[in-house]
Amino acid sequence: MKTDLSRIVLVALLAASSIAFTPVASAQAVTVVGPVSKIKLAPDGKSAVAVLKDNKTGASVSIDISDDLTLDKFKDKRIVEGDEIRAKFEKEGAKNNSKSFKKTAGC
Repeated sequence: MKTDLSRIVLVALLAASSIAFTPVASAQAVTVVGPVSKIKLAPDGKSAVAVLKDNKTGASVSIDISDDLTLDKFKDKRIVEGDEIRAKFEKEGAKNNSKSFKKTAGC
C-alpha cells in the first residue's frame, strides 16, 4: 500500500514539474534594418503604420506603431520616408507590433 501511494505521489510530482518547465508561447521578436517606404498616421494620431524595405531580403515589412515617442518623431518630421531605420518588433499573428523604431545613425 505504501509503495503504491509513493508511486502515485512520484508520478504526480513528475507531471507537475514537467508542466512547470514547459515554455510559454510568446510572440517572436524580429529586427529589421532598412529605409522607410511609407508612413501612414491614423486620423486620431494615436497610431501609425510604417512600411520598411528590409535590407537583407528586399521584402516590405509593415509595422504597427503605437508608442508616443515614435509618433512624435513622425509628426515632427524627424523620421520621414527614405530614412534608414532599425526597427524591433514582435510578430503577433498577422500584426507586427513595434518595440523600437530608431534611425540607424541616431535620432
